[in-house]
Amino acid sequence: MRLLESECMKITAVDLFCGSGGLSYGLEQAGISVLKGIDYDPDCAYPYEQNLDGEFRQLNAESLAQDPEPIARMFPWDSDVKVLAACAPCQPYSTMGHEKDKSHEDHDKWGRLKDVKKIVEYVEPDVVVTENVLQVRNDSVYEEFIEFLEDSGYFVNSDENKKVYCPEYGIPQKRKRWVVMASKVGPISLPDPMYEDESEYPTAREAIGHLPSLQAGETHPDHDLHRSRTLSKKNLERIENIEPGEDWRVWEERGLEHLLADCHKKASGRSYKAPYSRMRPDEPAPTITTQFYNYGSGRFGHYDTDQNRAISLLEGALLQTFPEDYDFYDEWDDVGVKNLGRLIGNAVPPLLAEHIGRGILEHVDVEVPAPETGVADD
Repeated sequence: MRLLESECMKITAVDLFCGSGGLSYGLEQAGISVLKGIDYDPDCAYPYEQNLDGEFRQLNAESLAQDPEPIARMFPWDSDVKVLAACAPCQPYSTMGHEKDKSHEDHDKWGRLKDVKKIVEYVEPDVVVTENVLQVRNDSVYEEFIEFLEDSGYFVNSDENKKVYCPEYGIPQKRKRWVVMASKVGPISLPDPMYEDESEYPTAREAIGHLPSLQAGETHPDHDLHRSRTLSKKNLERIENIEPGEDWRVWEERGLEHLLADCHKKASGRSYKAPYSRMRPDEPAPTITTQFYNYGSGRFGHYDTDQNRAISLLEGALLQTFPEDYDFYDEWDDVGVKNLGRLIGNAVPPLLAEHIGRGILEHVDVEVPAPETGVADD
């Protein structure tokens, strides 16, 4: 079942929790007009407005849930298809740094899906899209959101279709996500994956291997975002003594116990293999988190053993499938490494967003070309 059959239909979108614009960028690449990007974080304004056609609005989701009329007014009266994208913050559900327990209701971000529910109920968009970590599906707030959509007459994509392994969609990182697509008029779904065989997955080398070599603490003179953090003397020794794909256990085997982190000396910490290691070049990178620029935060050491450093900010952005010329900031001193890591790591990968956009366009019977993979051209 299709919403419309016209090739001239007007499809418009509003991106709630837009961040630095990853989702909006991908939807635009697919051919959907994103009118507004909304986020409470002022650091999102510059990258959003520099790279996208839509306008950035610094607004609070909780306030909008109390009065959704401003969002309703953002959609033109003559829109044939209104799309509300609402990728609520994933931190409450993430296994990285947050443990879900009875106190989760006190976290101010647990209620964001409830805010989205109120906005959807008022605005009544034709299509609703959310993207989050896999763990979100285990929470009662998520279950209530899906029940609300179905009770409100939305067709929601199947659980099998919601589960996304990013390399299957041409994204060179092992990111796993849960994508909900819902439509008022008929069944809707993500397009089929591009790849099923692991041998076809895009690799870290394909995504970042063309970039100039750097050492720890350096910034490339021709690209300010291609900068890596300085390493301490011990971390420099650690990365000099580990190969791609190895982990800290090799230091025990080689008599380098002084390189072990304190947590690895405890039974409770020995299962954490990724920190202080290098990614493998010929497979997808690990999931890009908000701390990807930190060597000790995961398998974020560069695979090239001649480059003893964590991956650069630009490399993290490319592994997220942002284009190389995506403009994230105006003045370096106004943003810094921590904020840029957050803007890049929290983003919906633009290529995943483009697939979401293609799913919407296919749903409304608009022909779209297949997307390119998220790796650099030769």
